[in-house]
Amino acid sequence: MEGIREGDIVQVHYTGKLQTGEVFDTSQEKEPLELKIGEGKIIPGFEQALIGMQPGEKKTFDLDPEEAFGDRKDELVHVVERKQVPPDMKLEVGMQLALEAQGQDPIPAQVVDLSEETVTLDTNHPLAGKALTFEIDVVDIER
Repeated sequence: MEGIREGDIVQVHYTGKLQTGEVFDTSQEKEPLELKIGEGKIIPGFEQALIGMQPGEKKTFDLDPEEAFGDRKDELVHVVERKQVPPDMKLEVGMQLALEAQGQDPIPAQVVDLSEETVTLDTNHPLAGKALTFEIDVVDIER
């Protein structure tokens, strides 16, 4: 059988780790991830690593930030006035929020600093700027 190529629908089990070895996501104990190669719905390096693989094949690979969630960008850290936040909202550093703008999808943000006057929100992906390691196991390929 020919290996995975663009347009294939692939089922794959994966475990994603930080350089420290900490697991940040896994499909183990769940259904395998299903994706169509070439749609761009998953990080580029992950999709590229699948090309040519066969069902039952396993692989471990590292991705630099550019191949994963990109570098952290300072311009994605925003300081807003506290009065722009609903008064009944209890904020804490580390808290995840979904920022909503009319007519747009919600943007995930993390509270990174609080003062009496301001709230600092980081809209970078939580894994931006990090090198990642993935262990993958191809379950099935559909053409």
